[in-house]
Order: sequence, then structure tokens, then C-alpha cells
Amino acid sequence: MLTEEEEKFLSYWEKNREKDKSPLKHLWIGLPLALLICIGVILNYISGWYTRAMMVANGRSTPLVLIFAFILIIVFCTVFFKQHRWEMNEQRYTELSYKKKSQNSSTTMQQDDQINSQVSN
Repeated sequence: MLTEEEEKFLSYWEKNREKDKSPLKHLWIGLPLALLICIGVILNYISGWYTRAMMVANGRSTPLVLIFAFILIIVFCTVFFKQHRWEMNEQRYTELSYKKKSQNSSTTMQQDDQINSQVSN
């Protein structure tokens, strides 16, 4: 037997599965994680705790490369998180729908057995 929460999820996902698959919807969900990673990189770069890396970075890279890297990190994290979330919901939906179908078929079989036993008597 499915719980009320599982039934609500099944009905919600049947209605919204295609709408939630669009990559531009809910991009802000993965954004905080991406920003934390970028802030960590910036703090590491500013702190200068590894002097040799600072010398190489100052000699070869430009701020434009860092900005480009941050944009790539942000885009990757947001899209990856959204896709992962959609796939997890899709898997849950598939499992719950299978569970519901198997319960319905077992209930039908039990009812058929009861009818057959009553007819036999």
C-alpha cells in the first residue's frame, strides 16, 4: 500500500515531469554550491599560502581566465545538480509506479481467488 506522500508524489510527477526536465528551470538550486566553490578558489588565490603557485599564476594567467573558469564551474554545477535531481525523481516515480502496479495486480489476483473459491463451494 502506498502512503499518502507517495501518492502525492506520483500525481505531481505525472503532471510535471516534462516541465521539470527543462534545463533552464530551477537553475538557482545548484547556484549556492557553485558559488561556495568559487569563493573557496578566490580565497585560496588571495591568501597566497603557496608562493610558487602564486608566482606561476601571476606570470601566466590573467583575471579573464579565472572569470572564465568561475563561469564554467557555476554552469556545470547548476546543470549537473538539476539533471541529478530530475533523474532521482524519475527513478522514485518509476519505483513507486511499479510498486503500485504490483499491488494492484496482487489485489486483483486475491479477488479472483476469492471469487473462484466461492464459486467452487
